[in-house]
Amino acid sequence: MSGSAARALALDLLTCVLLEGRPLEDLPPDRGSPEKRAFARRLAATTLRRAGQIDALLTRFLVRPLPRGAERTRLLLMLGMAQILFGAAPAHAAVDTAVSLAPPRMKGLVNAVLRRSAREGPALTADQDAARLNTPPRLWAGWRAAYGEPATRAIAKAHLREAPLDLTLRGLEAPGPLPMGETLPTGSLRLARPGAVGRLPGYEEGSWWVQDMAAALPAQLLGPIAGLRVLDLCAAPGGKTAQLAAAGSRVTAVDRAPGRLAAARANFARLGLEAAWVEADAAEWRPERPFPAVLLDAPCSATGTIRRHPDIPHRRAERQLDRLTALQDRLLASAARATAPGGRLVYACCSLEPEEGPERIAAFLAGWPDFALKRVALPALPEAMAPDGGLRTLPSMLSERGGMDGFYAACLVRAG
Repeated sequence: MSGSAARALALDLLTCVLLEGRPLEDLPPDRGSPEKRAFARRLAATTLRRAGQIDALLTRFLVRPLPRGAERTRLLLMLGMAQILFGAAPAHAAVDTAVSLAPPRMKGLVNAVLRRSAREGPALTADQDAARLNTPPRLWAGWRAAYGEPATRAIAKAHLREAPLDLTLRGLEAPGPLPMGETLPTGSLRLARPGAVGRLPGYEEGSWWVQDMAAALPAQLLGPIAGLRVLDLCAAPGGKTAQLAAAGSRVTAVDRAPGRLAAARANFARLGLEAAWVEADAAEWRPERPFPAVLLDAPCSATGTIRRHPDIPHRRAERQLDRLTALQDRLLASAARATAPGGRLVYACCSLEPEEGPERIAAFLAGWPDFALKRVALPALPEAMAPDGGLRTLPSMLSERGGMDGFYAACLVRAG
């Protein structure tokens, strides 16, 4: 696949997200080599991260609005501007490639706009409020109300950086000569320049799995689980399930998505771990007997993972939040029924929205008086202790070391 073909693939990815509302990961597996696919994804991701800045400049550079039906041309201009202003490609290469991909009647316009971007864009970009422009107003307003203006700005700045790769190790030691990295306070191993995941030392041996440091925290809130029966609801893709199994518990993992379950099973085979996998709706499934420990990683808006998935702000409508919170309430009730007297239930979601975190726990406790919130104790990351006693990580935490995903988690104990 040539450089032009890789950029055409990046344009298709932008079309997938911005015009069709589909995830950035919806890329056909037969489109080019892994290296070219990774390159195209990086181009598309950079464009999405900087879409607010690019839109502001594009409006300035266009003499008149684009005609109807020219949506792909607009995306092509955005992609070219992302390369010129926020990428490492020479400006002339980005211009030439974009012009070659443009429809015949749009080639002159694309050439003129991108050349102007190369001349004037860098100075104009330096004066932009990048954090504010690249954050949708609805998200900015909600985060400001929940966390305050400085924290919101720090979150938005964290979203402009590509996330590093974190690994959870099966044992205490790193498996062989992994690339330059560091052990984080919570135990995860962070790699700054990992390269292809499947080629890293220890992959084939099942010595580790990919998991953001924040995603590794909720399972730890269950405490010692060696020898215990543990229920993992909404388990796929299985990172937390692997933590539970590696800690010595007997895990029953429930998920409704057959494709995600198949991927989780394959990963468990690589890791040499065991779990009882159940394909079922976690909100409806009932165990034969309750579990002393239950983990629910609930479906959510995933706004805590924007730095890894910059398509999320562009395809998640605000109206979905009511549907998600209703589902989270149903899942919490199902998890509660599956928790034995004296047992522990951990609720988690990778969302920054209070409606999906502390507000769900407050509503749950109001309807389930035999449960009580156990305050989180996390000495390795004290700033993640939330006011309500739960766990709250933000993308801006440990920013000097690469940040982390945004998570909320709470540990609930049932009266015994």
